[in-house]
Amino acid sequence: MKGWNEEEFENKALMAPCGLYCGLCGVYIATRDGNEKFTSIMGSLYGTPPERTECLGCMQDDPPEKLYGFCRMCSIRDCVREKGYYSCHQCSEWPCDEIRNFGLATGRRVMERTIPIWREKVAELGDEKGSIEWARSECERYHCSQCGAPLFRGAQRCRECKRPVAEELDGSL
Repeated sequence: MKGWNEEEFENKALMAPCGLYCGLCGVYIATRDGNEKFTSIMGSLYGTPPERTECLGCMQDDPPEKLYGFCRMCSIRDCVREKGYYSCHQCSEWPCDEIRNFGLATGRRVMERTIPIWREKVAELGDEKGSIEWARSECERYHCSQCGAPLFRGAQRCRECKRPVAEELDGSL
């Protein structure tokens, strides 16, 4: 699939417990691709300097190689680990206040959409294969419907054809 590879779908470090699949994060994509311009754009968006705007997935083993500061302090990530889970899809208390009170509306909308899908995939295919297929389905969704270019979560316009894409994906920021 254009934009991602099989290793990324299988990489548990990219399976953010909240349902915000890290493979679609602009910070991850900029880090993976070594794209300095995109790193600067993402840093400006989140208020971090380019040298601190890097990540290889929020569920990396400890100590993480490159973990974005916001992800390092994530209470959802901490909660899942404390409960012995690797994702909110395993928790009977979902959606909890951590999800309902998430600070970014776009992120909250994505979480509310993706966790039920993750649960369905796992129920159908088992935990490992279901999680991989969930990751793949997330990446399939993030392509421009006009030109087919891969997009990142939160994209407002396609970087290739410049078409507005926010409303068909996750809404405006």
